[in-house]
Amino acid sequence: MTDAGPLSLCAREPRVPADRLVAEMVPPPRFDSVRFSTYIPDPNQPSQTEAVRVLGGFAGGLGGAHASGAGRRGLFGFGRPKAPKTPAGPRGVYLDGGYGVGKTHLLASLWHATPAEPARKAFGTFVELTNLVGALGFQQTVQTLSGHRLLCIDEFELDDPGDTVLVSTLLGKLVEAGVALAATSNTLPGKLGEGRFAAADFLREIQGLSARFRTLRIDGEDYRHRGLPEAPKPFTDEEVTKAAYATEGASLDDFPHLLEHLAKVHPSRYGALTDGLRAVCLTDVRPVPDQSTALRLVVLADRLYDREVPVLASGLPFDRLFSEEMLNGGYRKKYFRAISRLTALARDAKGLVGS
Repeated sequence: MTDAGPLSLCAREPRVPADRLVAEMVPPPRFDSVRFSTYIPDPNQPSQTEAVRVLGGFAGGLGGAHASGAGRRGLFGFGRPKAPKTPAGPRGVYLDGGYGVGKTHLLASLWHATPAEPARKAFGTFVELTNLVGALGFQQTVQTLSGHRLLCIDEFELDDPGDTVLVSTLLGKLVEAGVALAATSNTLPGKLGEGRFAAADFLREIQGLSARFRTLRIDGEDYRHRGLPEAPKPFTDEEVTKAAYATEGASLDDFPHLLEHLAKVHPSRYGALTDGLRAVCLTDVRPVPDQSTALRLVVLADRLYDREVPVLASGLPFDRLFSEEMLNGGYRKKYFRAISRLTALARDAKGLVGS
């Protein structure tokens, strides 16, 4: 039993300065220790082994001096920038595959394997990158990232035309400055087969940059559910509450109230919302009422998964969060990813309940 009782997400309204957004553009805690050597390819999917080989070579090719002098000016920043040199070979790689095949593991492994100090490598989701532009402004973001050797973008949002144009323009500026790029993406609305492959859509959306990218197709099943059962059965309100009081650093919130609170906090702050948490306990989980709320929950699920925060819940199992209409709509890939990740975190939380 903890002395002060559980925390509450609903009581938190974090404020995140822009410099923290930049400093946190590194692989999330879940992927701190991943490397190419820790990625276990499915023996039935040779594309996974090939991806490790190609990405290892790509990382090795990013050693040495910055690819070009673009973005560097004369003394005190004045004078004309040096003309960029044309790098040899592709300066970008796109990992093309369904959810749960290990794309983020491989993307983080590429970040770790690239021979540059962390301050010259950046890793973030598409949403985090657009949040950075919103916080710093477009030109300042270009200046901030132009000195980097590598920018990794996880979950490139192909279903948001406005932000896609913004980020594609930003990437064009960074490529001119010699920054290497790596990306994964979600899938455009309406794709069948669970939106498994989106390479053509990605290359079309980034338009003039497409020639800079080499596509790596990664086949496979969602590793989080290989041979594992369905979403675990929820616990009772009493079991969840007792576990929250007995677990140091746990939060306890009523699920409907938490959904209401998320509407008051910008999604760029959801990472800060989870600072210091060792477990999230939720009572009365029920279907998400609308799409705006559902999309906010997806972001929170991503931040919890990144930080390996177990989620203990009562009410409905997580595979019943989203309506059939949502699961068949344009954001279906996001919702399936959230279900997959929350289910994994629910399994992690089972040990919080005493036998």
